[in-house]
Amino acid sequence: MLTRIRNAYSARKAEVVVPYSKFKHSLSKVLADNGWIKNFQVKDDTKFKSLLIELKYNQEGEPALSGISRVSKPGQRIYRKNSDLPRVLGGMGTVIVSTSKGVMTDSSARKEKIGGEIICQVW
Repeated sequence: MLTRIRNAYSARKAEVVVPYSKFKHSLSKVLADNGWIKNFQVKDDTKFKSLLIELKYNQEGEPALSGISRVSKPGQRIYRKNSDLPRVLGGMGTVIVSTSKGVMTDSSARKEKIGGEIICQVW
């Protein structure tokens, strides 16, 4: 999903379609709430569900996000306590964390005082 979003932004696409899962739905919600994407919606038209993600650009046509990278991978999961969560570009970016209370940003996880698996970094 992250690679599809990164590629769509570099190709200046207006939207991107990814296969649906609950995790991708909650990740899209966090990205939309923090202003990294414009909107998303669940499409149930075909045999399979999918997520339609609308990408966000500014007035000059520049993407809302300049980079997105996966941190925790299937071969190497990265878990951190709330005090050890990294900061992206000195706080200008966002770290998305999967916690026991759901998927949230690093600032929300610090407020809740819970750690979890670091999913990705967005800047």
